[in-house]
Amino acid sequence: MPRHFLSVTDLSRIEAETLLERALDLKAEWQAGGHSDWPLRGKTLALVFEKPSLRTRVAFEAGMTQLGGHGAYLSANDIDMGGRESVPDVARNLSRSVQAIAARVFKHGTIETLARFADVPVINALSDREHPCQALADMLTLRERFGRLQGLKLAYVGDGNNVCHSLMLLGAALGVSVSVACPPDYRPTPDMLEFAERTAADHDAEIIVTSDPHEAVSGANAVYTDVWASMGQEHEAARRRPVFQPYQVTSTLMGQADVQAIFMHCLPAHRGEEATADVIDGPQSVIFDQAENRLHVQKALILTLLGM
Repeated sequence: MPRHFLSVTDLSRIEAETLLERALDLKAEWQAGGHSDWPLRGKTLALVFEKPSLRTRVAFEAGMTQLGGHGAYLSANDIDMGGRESVPDVARNLSRSVQAIAARVFKHGTIETLARFADVPVINALSDREHPCQALADMLTLRERFGRLQGLKLAYVGDGNNVCHSLMLLGAALGVSVSVACPPDYRPTPDMLEFAERTAADHDAEIIVTSDPHEAVSGANAVYTDVWASMGQEHEAARRRPVFQPYQVTSTLMGQADVQAIFMHCLPAHRGEEATADVIDGPQSVIFDQAENRLHVQKALILTLLGM
């Protein structure tokens, strides 16, 4: 059976640390002039995307090219999963032609079905439940900036969404304490929160959820936010805006964090909404480091899943 990456919980702590170290090596090799060999020569990654993408698509396609392989992009117009063709049939068909599948979907159940019927590794490139590749890139960014992960505090301010879920779960496994500040009706789901709390307790970390952004950010090494209305929630944007306004990341809120704190965002960013422009474009911002690191962690992930 192939090994899939549907959730950050599919990696043990040792596996996650090893993958991050491999990503650092791949990044250093690329910055030094390129990869010395082509381990993915003749291999294809299918990119099955129900949602549009910038960073996720480009990072997967560029990563495959840099390692000698190829990314085949299939939009919702190319594959109407569950409509023109069933999800199991999509999985079975692609398994005959490609060596791995990365899927960016609306419903997490869709990617679980793909994995159930695929004979090749399936990677969660985003679902409504998690964004695990983003969390890997974020932890790589923290590792680069601080030289460690254990004992750091990450404050997440905003919607308790898929990005928040993956940050809590992976942070807990790697010894990073995560404090989440969100409106009471937009907390992380109870099952994800409970799992993260149990994992954190085993790794000398802590998961805290509060409605007070100042409490969450106090002393944090990193302050993270995301859009207030994710893709597929655009119709809720007007209703969400006044609810989330008190959770806007400003220079004043950043001042509550550690003096060396960094600002993080998974992008795309809406300046003047979830964060002010002076924070997004300021000296503490590492948002484009995060974006670049998607490339390197995804290369490491593909190689790992293919046993290379």
